[in-house]
Amino acid sequence: MAYDKFTILRSSAVPMPNENVDTDQIIPARFLKATERKGFGDNLFRDWRYNNDDTPKADFVLNNPTYSSEGSPRKILVGGKNFGSGSSREHAAWAIYDYGFRCVVSSFFADIFQANSINVGILPVRVSPEFLEKIFAAIEADPTTELEVNLPAQTITLLATGESESFAINEYKKHNLTNGYDDIDYLLSMKEEIGAYAETRPF
Repeated sequence: MAYDKFTILRSSAVPMPNENVDTDQIIPARFLKATERKGFGDNLFRDWRYNNDDTPKADFVLNNPTYSSEGSPRKILVGGKNFGSGSSREHAAWAIYDYGFRCVVSSFFADIFQANSINVGILPVRVSPEFLEKIFAAIEADPTTELEVNLPAQTITLLATGESESFAINEYKKHNLTNGYDDIDYLLSMKEEIGAYAETRPF
């Protein structure tokens, strides 16, 4: 399944400074029954977002009107250290993507969550703890502050100050994100070359 191409993303961000956010908090286990990658965004951070009677919790960041942009949803989630820890469920990345986020920023990601995110079109950007604190401080000072995430250049920039950091990413995964490919799409993109090579091989 192809995803949105990721090249340069400019967006204000949703701050979630909580550390050690695990995949069960991102998408509780009781919502893992579906196999299609749709609808999971409704239950992103379900137990943090809603009371037992399904009313929104006013103090949770995704319910805070300060961080909602009518007609221009925020596409960057800024998390605390060790984001995506816990179980290896792919549904955590599905829920984040389905909600509308295209980039998650943190000073450290759990390895499996990071891989699952890239595979569904989310760019995990790992920054230094110092730069992460600058981002949180900038958003607190001005909730409309924007970040620019430049995948080709592998940089993230606080547009208000011009401060920037580089981030690392596997070249194969970078190629797939910039083209909107998952692993199967990548193979299909090489269909002609694979077919031509197969013609040269003996049966």
